Amino acid sequence: MNCVILQPSYIPWRGYFHQVWKADCFIFYDDVQYDARGWRNRNRIKTPHGPKWLTIPVHHKGCQTEHRLIRDIRISSDTPWASKHWRTLEQCYSKAPFFDHYARLFQELYCTPWELLCDFTIEMTIAMARELGMWRTQFLRASELEAQGTKTDRLVELLTDVNATNYITGPSAREYLDEGKLLGAGIKVEYMSYNYPEYQQLYPPYDARVSILDLLFMKGPDALDYIVDAETPAGSRETRYEAA
Repeated sequence: MNCVILQPSYIPWRGYFHQVWKADCFIFYDDVQYDARGWRNRNRIKTPHGPKWLTIPVHHKGCQTEHRLIRDIRISSDTPWASKHWRTLEQCYSKAPFFDHYARLFQELYCTPWELLCDFTIEMTIAMARELGMWRTQFLRASELEAQGTKTDRLVELLTDVNATNYITGPSAREYLDEGKLLGAGIKVEYMSYNYPEYQQLYPPYDARVSILDLLFMKGPDALDYIVDAETPAGSRETRYEAA
């Protein structure tokens, strides 16, 4: 059983969803330290003037923000960030071929009064995964499993809790992962390789590292082809997803 453990992120890039597609069980790692300068509350989109960051404001308590868990981070309502993000997406992607196809879904997500950052980003990630056709992946939160320990020991406990036999992770994990502990628990390790085809974007030059929203709005129901076809033999993809 393939398992992925990743921190919840705001409108992630397609490599994140590639891992979702490969996973039988995807665990949102929501009970680890919040990284204020990471991807938990921000990401980039394409605009006529170049890449633009969309950042969700969060509550700060002095210098304590970086010492809190992701699951505890609260969204700040001091500014109308959600309506601003939605207007920006409308302005930048209204001419995209499939923007109207997904507009209602995202408008409803942005209109919901979210309090916790991870509730919003997790709900949006699952919604986007389903739109991409990823229906068989089971989603869990690490906080629901209450694993103990730190670093690789904690990963082993989470993976054991869900009966995982194969752990899928990004290539940078080679620098810190203790593979011996995973293998000792009967869990194989698979490292991702990110090599995706280009697709037409509204605003050249091509940028591979923008939010999945760009691919979704440009390619619609065919977006999954630009994530998994490089490694998937023709005719076998139905084993990992099914039509809604």
